[in-house]
Amino acid sequence: MLISHMRFPALLLLVRVHFWSLMLLRCNIYFLPGVEAQTLANVYLALENDLEIIPVLNKIDLPGAEPDRVAQEIEEIIGMDCSNAIRCSAKEGIGITEILDAIVTKIPPPQDTAKSPLRALIFDSYYDPYRGVIVYFRVVDGRIKKGDKICFMASGKEFIADEIGVLSPKQMQVNELYAGEVGYLSASIRSVADARVGDTISHYSKRAERALPGYSEATPMVFCGLFPIDADQFEELREALEKLQLNDAALKFEPESSSAMGFGFRCGFLGLLHMEIVQERLEREYNLNLIITAPSVVYHVNLVDGETVECSNPSLLPEPGKRRSIEEPYVKIEMLTPKEYIGPIMELGQERRGEFKEMNFITENRASVVYELPLAEMVGDFFDQLKSRSKGYASMEYSLIGYRESNLVKLDIQINGDPVEALSTIVHRDKAYSVGRALTQKLKELIPRQMFRVPIQACIGAKVIASEALSAIRKDVLSKCYGGDISRKKKLLKKQAEGKKRMKAIGRVDVPQEAFMAVLKLEKEVL
Repeated sequence: MLISHMRFPALLLLVRVHFWSLMLLRCNIYFLPGVEAQTLANVYLALENDLEIIPVLNKIDLPGAEPDRVAQEIEEIIGMDCSNAIRCSAKEGIGITEILDAIVTKIPPPQDTAKSPLRALIFDSYYDPYRGVIVYFRVVDGRIKKGDKICFMASGKEFIADEIGVLSPKQMQVNELYAGEVGYLSASIRSVADARVGDTISHYSKRAERALPGYSEATPMVFCGLFPIDADQFEELREALEKLQLNDAALKFEPESSSAMGFGFRCGFLGLLHMEIVQERLEREYNLNLIITAPSVVYHVNLVDGETVECSNPSLLPEPGKRRSIEEPYVKIEMLTPKEYIGPIMELGQERRGEFKEMNFITENRASVVYELPLAEMVGDFFDQLKSRSKGYASMEYSLIGYRESNLVKLDIQINGDPVEALSTIVHRDKAYSVGRALTQKLKELIPRQMFRVPIQACIGAKVIASEALSAIRKDVLSKCYGGDISRKKKLLKKQAEGKKRMKAIGRVDVPQEAFMAVLKLEKEVL
């Protein structure tokens, strides 16, 4: 065992690599009634991998804390003995020493594999403008020295380890790290994409036979369009996304143009939280004012010629005659809620095309409700609705379970006969009418009246399923007629109608940005 070689800061970092070393069961015991769904999912993952679990009850200093009740709930749900659970409060400095002591005494030490070929797990990285990408890693087998030529086994990239060290708590250079230690690495790496989380570091000349298990490249699951309100900020948006991508290899983006909103980018994210964080950073750190289209997911489109293509942008969906079916991603979602909110939670699941699977009472007052539903139904306001219907007490955890064929259609919005691609969306056929009706009514309220009649239509292919119309601004051409024959009045009205018809043929309706922003917000709510 290499206990003598392990440095204290490295030991603390083992908490971040829980799938190799330990799992801290930390329960916040305020506001939310006990254990959350995300905590349970991580605990079950730790149990499946036979990891040591240390129960910790956090934020016990708050007035509403009930540590005894939460400890009993953990025992009932998981079956873990919580009689010796550590009760802590970082704010008050309570229990900090006990947590560190528990890590040292309860977590088994790493095996002595210093003589084996080098295998180190990358668990984090960030971009430094002066030194390039700084990689955080844990040495699982072997040892690594300053100046070694290394390779990343998944990406195939090769580098020289210019600097290695540990955190104490700041970066402190060392000459060598052994199996079981955690440290950082600087090797003049230019892109975070070259050092992905989960990749294995090995020596270039003496490579390990196989990489550490569990690596998979990040695949975007949620997409949306980002357009600057001010067209002059397009280049600023590009630079901001490129800077974010230096620290976030999972972020994908490509240029996109829209006749309604100009030039922007189609961005891919790992999930809803990832999307929200990127949007907030763009607006706060880079002072960009953005229009954000309704989020969409990746669909699998089966064509009549047997080929299958992926589609994340409704405007790129193949024509109905070319496609045989459309498959959409499904997720399994577990919602933990107090028993008095079971009805509203189940109602929400049914509204979102969910398929009820099971319901279990994990305690006397709390239940677990499991549904399988389309991911597209979650990328809108599902989480907001969950919190609203349970008064903030429910929590959820979801995981992707695969693709299923669904009766999906492309819903187009036409204004004065011209399709507006920015408002196109892929919806289930059963919801197409309600979504189309809501969008057309909202557009009618927001678009200013023109000198000619403007039809606003929601269409599935050539079929109009919902329609509204803006009446024309009319001049009273009969005001100068105080009498006389009716034919004179008919002549003036006919002349006005011909002018309106000619104006409609050559007229163009400009939809204001405020209308787009309001409709896109509505689109997120109704989808």
